Amino acid sequence: MSLKRIVIIGAGGFAREVKWLIDEVNRVSETYRFVGYVVSDTGNLGEHDSCSEVVGDLRWLAANCNREVDAAAIGIGTPAVRLKVAAEIQNSAGPLEWPALIHPTAQFDRASTRLGRGVILCAGVIGTVNLSFEDFCMCNLSCTIGHEAVIGSGSVLNPTVNISGGVKVGIGVLIGTGAQILQYVSLGDGCTVGAGGVVNKNVEAGVTVVGIPAKPLQRN
Repeated sequence: MSLKRIVIIGAGGFAREVKWLIDEVNRVSETYRFVGYVVSDTGNLGEHDSCSEVVGDLRWLAANCNREVDAAAIGIGTPAVRLKVAAEIQNSAGPLEWPALIHPTAQFDRASTRLGRGVILCAGVIGTVNLSFEDFCMCNLSCTIGHEAVIGSGSVLNPTVNISGGVKVGIGVLIGTGAQILQYVSLGDGCTVGAGGVVNKNVEAGVTVVGIPAKPLQRN
């Protein structure tokens, strides 16, 4: 069986981590051939980007879909940008595959878990049963996810986040490193939980909460 030719959208630090994830998948079962990184604008590459491995911009991807590229993964850690880029590419690049990329050390009950398109589960993620990972969500290093949890489309869990059982994470939510979301809490679309926060009640859409217990961020 031929390898799937995959590009990573983005060229910064998290994109390199996604490349490592692909390498680890290939160590277990050779599945992908990495083509390179794709960015929105090659003129905006910075010192922290993997410039030498950038193959083009989104127009290049649209022109080479199914010619040079079969699949793509989003190596961007901002929820709104993940969703925006995914929508742009789906509108312009045609029938491109968005595989769920699961690090070999990730654990969860695959029989009862739903994995959407473009889901990324990084090293050390531990889930349990009846989970739902919606399209283009991402769980970074060593997150834990309890029973019946739903991680909404495009949402990002930064490293060591703990999601308790029955939690509903909405669309495009950002949860900071080390945050704890207690059982049966719902996080509204587009909200943000600050690093280390402990959320013990529902959070409304678009609100930023911080602290222990987490409360809405007050602005001057």
